[in-house]
Amino acid sequence: MGGRLLYHAGNNGLHIRRDADVVQEEGVAVSAARTAYQILEGGEVRGAVAFQSFIMVLIALNVISVIVETEEWVRLQYGTYLEWFEAVSLYIFAGEYALRLALYRMRGDKRRFALARFVVSPMMLVDLVVIMPLFLPFLAADARVVRILRLLRLFAIFKLARMTDSMAEFGGVIRNRASDLMLSFFVLFLVLILASSMMYYAERDAQPEVFSSIPASMWWGVVTLTTIGYGDTVPVTPLGRAIGAGVAILGIAVYAVPAGIMATAFNEYRRRGRDGGTCPHCGRSIER
Repeated sequence: MGGRLLYHAGNNGLHIRRDADVVQEEGVAVSAARTAYQILEGGEVRGAVAFQSFIMVLIALNVISVIVETEEWVRLQYGTYLEWFEAVSLYIFAGEYALRLALYRMRGDKRRFALARFVVSPMMLVDLVVIMPLFLPFLAADARVVRILRLLRLFAIFKLARMTDSMAEFGGVIRNRASDLMLSFFVLFLVLILASSMMYYAERDAQPEVFSSIPASMWWGVVTLTTIGYGDTVPVTPLGRAIGAGVAILGIAVYAVPAGIMATAFNEYRRRGRDGGTCPHCGRSIER
């Protein structure tokens, strides 16, 4: 009979256990934690698909609930049921958040401050934002703040990034091309500032109430660069119209840059996903 004897003094006398039993119990606990982690992350374990499907349906129902409760007749007739559904959903999301925190070691991150890194990761921050309405009873806030906090449930839709390959792919593309996208949007911002400034000086004498300042002119700049053209703010002077025509044409080119960056990034991302490496014998690429 293997294993050392372990003695533990309890209220009902001396208990004797073998260290093999302790190791076995610890192994069972670790196995259960690993299984729970795999279920949370959608791994190849029993119950993972059911859990992921349940969370996805719950997210969809919460988004629908936030939308329909803005109708007054729905709020008056079904407001109580919607509040109960909101409370139950938030407690489920909070339980999921707490479980992810408890199982963070299963991620295998051995770096310093691993827990802190995990807590401030994008998806955990999304989870925290979603459950913030739970703290409403502890806040002495006015009705507007309460409504805004309740709308935070809409952020639950971002939780789908964990469960769908498409959203994970989109996030990967954004991360890979973040610097290029930031540069393109910086150029877009510069164009907006220059266009709004030129239009202000061209139209301020003719329409002082419309183009009263450069910030006020930026509304026209945004509408024109995005080619929306609401028509509520338009230039009337020849110089202003010439500037407006040039900015409208330039807007098409400016927005084509980030669109091209994203299209190229998606193609590269999918090409890498199909690439299975190279053959060690002939050196040719292997497609999955």
